[in-house]
Amino acid sequence: MPTEDFTETEMLVEWNKYAQRLGDKGFKIMEALLLINDPTLDGTNITLELPNEGSKLDFESQINGLLGHLKGHLHNHNITIQINVNEAIESKRSLNDQDRYNRLIEINPNLDLLRSTFGLDLTT
Repeated sequence: MPTEDFTETEMLVEWNKYAQRLGDKGFKIMEALLLINDPTLDGTNITLELPNEGSKLDFESQINGLLGHLKGHLHNHNITIQINVNEAIESKRSLNDQDRYNRLIEINPNLDLLRSTFGLDLTT
């Protein structure tokens, strides 16, 4: 089995691609778990911190698909994933209305044109 070296950046790119693919297929919970925190890389061991045991159980039930994706795309079959539960971590994704609007504008810049054309306001 291949055991090519890879960087943390390459791993993060594939991690996010897999999360995007799950989101596109409708697996929003798993997508959110993958994106809740950036995993860290130590050799071929990937460590992810999750906020609670329930998240860990959900993640572990779907871990084989992620491992298969990472092993195939990074050409290294020695990859392992370790999950740590840290109830003190805060999600990076706590968004207010303005943050959500800014993200939607990133996805579709025409949204701002629509808002200004119709005189829409975010505060109402």
